[in-house]
Amino acid sequence: MNIRHFFICLLLGQALCISGQSTQKPILHGRHWMAITGKPLAATAGAGIFQQGGNAVDAACAMLAATCTMWDVLSWGGETQVLIYNPKTGKVIAINALGVAPTGATPEFFKGKGMNYPPEFGPLSAVTPGTPGGLLLMLAEYGTMSLEQVLAPAMQLAEGYPIEAQTANAIEKNKAKIKEWPYSKSVMLPHLGEEREAPHPGEIFKQADLLETLRKMVEAEKQALKAKKSRKEAIYAAYDRFYKGDIAREFVRGCQEQGGLITMEDLAKWKVYQEEPLMTTYKGIDVYKLDTWVQGPAMLQALNMLENFDLKGMGYNSSRYIHTLYQVMNMAFADRDFYYGDPYFPPAEPRRGLMSKEYAKARIRQMLSDKNDPNVGPGDPYPFQGEANPYLDMLKNWNAQPDSASTGYLDGAFRESFLAGTTTVMTADKEGWIVSATPSGGWIPAVIAGRTGVGMSQRLQSFVLDAKENPFNVLEPGKRPRATLTPSLAMKEGKPFLAFAVQGGDTQDQNLLQFFLNMVEFDMNVQEACEAPNINSYQMRNSFAKHDSRPGVMTVSEELPDWTRRELMKMGYQLMFERRTSGPINAIFFDRKHGAFQGGSSNHGEDYGIGW
Repeated sequence: MNIRHFFICLLLGQALCISGQSTQKPILHGRHWMAITGKPLAATAGAGIFQQGGNAVDAACAMLAATCTMWDVLSWGGETQVLIYNPKTGKVIAINALGVAPTGATPEFFKGKGMNYPPEFGPLSAVTPGTPGGLLLMLAEYGTMSLEQVLAPAMQLAEGYPIEAQTANAIEKNKAKIKEWPYSKSVMLPHLGEEREAPHPGEIFKQADLLETLRKMVEAEKQALKAKKSRKEAIYAAYDRFYKGDIAREFVRGCQEQGGLITMEDLAKWKVYQEEPLMTTYKGIDVYKLDTWVQGPAMLQALNMLENFDLKGMGYNSSRYIHTLYQVMNMAFADRDFYYGDPYFPPAEPRRGLMSKEYAKARIRQMLSDKNDPNVGPGDPYPFQGEANPYLDMLKNWNAQPDSASTGYLDGAFRESFLAGTTTVMTADKEGWIVSATPSGGWIPAVIAGRTGVGMSQRLQSFVLDAKENPFNVLEPGKRPRATLTPSLAMKEGKPFLAFAVQGGDTQDQNLLQFFLNMVEFDMNVQEACEAPNINSYQMRNSFAKHDSRPGVMTVSEELPDWTRRELMKMGYQLMFERRTSGPINAIFFDRKHGAFQGGSSNHGEDYGIGW
């Protein structure tokens, strides 16, 4: 065999490995419904709701409630971001259930305490709770069941469930901080004074206060129904009890007792928004993301740039492909770091320019073809929407590498904050309802607000305190911080194609972008695409903690060939190797040919799905 024939065979072999690679989990098949999330018990909760005749929204609400009750990566005081496909209208709906900065939370307040950003943990890191309101609105507007029905699994969990090792060990690891907050201590550390003070894996973990809070919400619904209110009105009665009634009063009391800022007025004024999602088209596929109050549009910007390259011709995870991905992602995320913020507060984000296909072409002309550019900064989208950029001076002086940036390898604290976990909730049913959700907030170590059992969010840390960093994301009372959470939906020829989401802080849209390309460009099935090795960049600014970065540092798979490693290092990359690099992705593929669902669930952690 000559050398030419050898390389042809090698390339064919690589292609066969991609298209027919074995996976650690099988594809999940279903015809009637599908429920996938980060916790096995939560997936079971969704399956139970489906078996009772609920739709995908009902099941998603039950799964959301269950995951919040099981702690670790989120709690009831966090935030919920959702995309819903409504088969009756053929439209994708965005749900914005992100909390807002409380009264008194100003840049001056935190600078006066010697802080460069709001704190990572504690009562001063909290925005108002969003998840209860998001769940209740979803159920009222698009579900079919009662609140009592969808909360039943979560209430059973609150009565007591065998706690998983992941959560129990997270409590033990963070027990010193948990002890600072009396209500958290009383719930999470049942063995005070012993060598292990957290629950033991498998121990029955009980949450009496949270159970009472859930009972109060159900009781509000029941009383409204007795008063001849409609199903929807009864669910909103539970909403009012949480945000305006006795639950709200105890939440505020417990928050302020521990040094927090949230007021009754903050809770009463907050509301859930139903929005139009942002969308771009990639090779005939419409991809939907939430607006600039999250990082999701960065993936759309990246797709706009990448459609100008022959990615398939480069080869899956070749050095050229990886380099192109890395540079494009960094340009999209630099725009995120400067231009994204709460669209309900001035100044108005330049969305039309950012989403412009012509702007994408202009951005890739700035890309270095042969090496990493550690100084990638935001572009100027304003001319692409017919306007002059009012922030040119800030843009010129914007530091692509903040003072806290490092060119070294990843340290534990940076990595932990950059990859801050959450969970995902994915559902679909035979009627055509689809839910893609990425809830988060209130993760361990969380401050429980009084006797509510509700852990407060830590999302305030995602704000900046100086306009020179991002004039659209400066802290202000009543404003939403730009979050990392990013559910996804895709349509093809007007029909559902993919629902997908992932946890992992600032890596979320990096992993979702590659998952999508794995399926669309490299013909992987949904489970292969979930497990396939990805890369992760740390060159964008961390949305948490010190908001720092690691220019040029890249996580790649241990299986990356030596020649690819050498080529990337010649381009200026510092490589970090891991066994699994795909991120905990969960997804549903809509098999139109057979009229069925195909589910993919990450081979990371505890992600789990059930289909029927």
